[in-house]
Amino acid sequence: MSATVELYPLRFHTIFKDKLWGGHKIKTILGKDFSPLPNCGETWELSAVTGNVSIVANGDLSGRPLNDIIQEYKQAVVGNRVWESYGADFPLLIKFIDAADDLSIQVHPDDKMAAALHNSKGKTEMWYVLSADPGAQLNVGFSKPVQPDEYANAVASNNLAPLLNMETVQAGDIFYLPAGRIHYIGKGILLAEVQQTSDITYRVYDFDRVDAEGNKRELHTDLAQKALDYTVYDHYKTDYTPKKNEPVSVVQSPYFTTEVISINQNLTLNYSNQDSFRILIVTKGNGHLRYADTALDIKMGDVVLLPAVLPVVELLPRSEGLDCLHVTI
Repeated sequence: MSATVELYPLRFHTIFKDKLWGGHKIKTILGKDFSPLPNCGETWELSAVTGNVSIVANGDLSGRPLNDIIQEYKQAVVGNRVWESYGADFPLLIKFIDAADDLSIQVHPDDKMAAALHNSKGKTEMWYVLSADPGAQLNVGFSKPVQPDEYANAVASNNLAPLLNMETVQAGDIFYLPAGRIHYIGKGILLAEVQQTSDITYRVYDFDRVDAEGNKRELHTDLAQKALDYTVYDHYKTDYTPKKNEPVSVVQSPYFTTEVISINQNLTLNYSNQDSFRILIVTKGNGHLRYADTALDIKMGDVVLLPAVLPVVELLPRSEGLDCLHVTI
């Protein structure tokens, strides 16, 4: 029935997740109503994770799961290279995260470890800070050279904090987190996350908090230590210079490539020489996304999948401008 449908920019229904550390900025800043949940720590905006597959929310394919559409349209959705590498398994997961309290200190496995232990891909990710309370901090990596025994002793004695590199953040900050890098998001931060399609997290420390039943969440001390990359870097934040009305490259990795787009005039994105899907994540402002003779209203918090077969789209900002992350693979 749907085989004759011409592909178009795809929106998806948001999947809401309440968390011990979740807050209300998903609603107050992004305008997404997560009721009847008591809070919302994460939204999954574009997902192919089993049990959490995104459902199309617009157009002729409305109501169809993402994986079904990829199975039917194949390269037309994801591109030839992605189809050859991943088949119908969509390779990226897009989230918004609202930390009203600190998340757990954690680490993710790489592809090799995840395949061996979980029959899964690893989890490399990036963060784009949308909003941060004054003084809000997050952890990325170690602050000084650390030996495995020193790390293990610090975990056992609940004295890990002196080893962690903390970053005070503001809107627009970007951090790239390859698998194996220790990290946590601190309270007061709302961010967009781009990651490999994986839901594997090894918790190192969860600040001794308990759930409504008085239970602590599981820790994964041994697995985390095996997954850790102890390399220390002088600089963890991604440096970039914003420019108006042209894409600025911020992350180039084996798993995804991300640009920042900030516009106050119309911008045409030509994909005729590219071979991949694209994802637009609106990080500020509002406007329209025009394809052929159709225009979608888009605003902060919207996520749109642009199938590989689309040759050209146009971004049309309203008076306050329009900022986006532009993700491909």
